[in-house]
Amino acid sequence: MTISVGLVGAGPWAERVHAPMLAAGPDTRLVGVWARRPESAARFGVPVFERVEELFDNCEAVAFSVPPAVQAEIGVLAAKAGKALLLEKPLAADLAGARRLAEAVGEAGVASQMVLTWRYSAATRSFLARVSALEPFGGYAANISGALLGGDFASPWRLERGAILDVGPHMIDMLDAALGRVTGVRAHGNTLGWAGLLLEHETGAVSEASLCMSVPGATPPSRVEVYGRLGRQAIEGDQLGSDVFAVMLSEFAETVRRGGGHPLDAAHGLRLQEIISAAEQQLG
Repeated sequence: MTISVGLVGAGPWAERVHAPMLAAGPDTRLVGVWARRPESAARFGVPVFERVEELFDNCEAVAFSVPPAVQAEIGVLAAKAGKALLLEKPLAADLAGARRLAEAVGEAGVASQMVLTWRYSAATRSFLARVSALEPFGGYAANISGALLGGDFASPWRLERGAILDVGPHMIDMLDAALGRVTGVRAHGNTLGWAGLLLEHETGAVSEASLCMSVPGATPPSRVEVYGRLGRQAIEGDQLGSDVFAVMLSEFAETVRRGGGHPLDAAHGLRLQEIISAAEQQLG
């Protein structure tokens, strides 16, 4: 049985990824779109709803491809309407919004899942399995690009908040998965320039993350490295493969059918937001 999904948002990411992947199936079917600019959604070839509540009335689940503050606001409405949620990272624009959304999901008892794309890759899962055998004590992650310098993803919220809010969730999540739950963060640098995070993990491991989206010219692939008493393992972003979204949607559909939780749910997104918020406060 396919899951009927409504899409909130019609920007570049929705056009390139969410809309075509949801429509392609086999586990999902795109049944409609709501966007602040309805004319931008007409190209998706499905009904465009004037009111978001009308979208909710025609689907089992809602996928989001909008700025974080909008996701937090409409996500609460979708959860209260009893819809499963496929949520982009970050969960919200701020910690208060993330808490409201996670609480709404919990109170409604609906399924939720975060679009943390690294985690749906077979290469990542193999990497994490190898890491567990290293007796790891430290690690490093870097995500460096020029995305803020122009193009579709130099969007207002990214230009205001920078790399920690945008790509930070991916790198923090990977270090958290590899080295244990993050329990502390220290930050230095500049949110719109180079930001460095020192993470402390409940296992006693420590790690560093370097984040920047303001570097001109060619930049290396994003990268995660883990070191342990028994060796070293590394993975780069260009190893993730092209099937991560198909795997993600398959797992999302199964979560919706089963009615249970997913490890990368809204509560996990809230935990990442808590780390991001602490880092941003330190950077001022």
